[in-house]
Amino acid sequence: MRNAMSVGLALVAVFLSLPSCAQAQSAPTPPSPVFREVVQGMPKGERQEVRVFAVTVKPGDKTPFHSHRFPVTVYVLEGVFTLEMEGRAPVTLKAGEAMVEPPQVKMTGYNRSSTEPMRVVIFYVSDPDTPFLDVAR
Repeated sequence: MRNAMSVGLALVAVFLSLPSCAQAQSAPTPPSPVFREVVQGMPKGERQEVRVFAVTVKPGDKTPFHSHRFPVTVYVLEGVFTLEMEGRAPVTLKAGEAMVEPPQVKMTGYNRSSTEPMRVVIFYVSDPDTPFLDVAR
């Protein structure tokens, strides 16, 4: 994966250095990130597994009390997400907001609405075959 990325970046650099009619036009502006945060605790192995989950949580439902081995990024598509983490103040996110759940912290996520479902997209990067969550006791 790293070699393919290096080759890809090298090809882009070569392409950008070549004179062309297309370069007379202005370069496209890269998109602005919806969310950006520097995190600790990411996997350090030669390979990582990327998982993306689309989750709908019914009104009044919550996740089990759990922790993650690596940081988890949550982006709220619809509704309101409340996260209670052991030893920390609760965090509430609305549609269009995101956060990183820290690794090794026990937590529970809620949809506190009594009428509206909550939809989130979850991004998890881990060592291959690492469980997504560990149920806390």
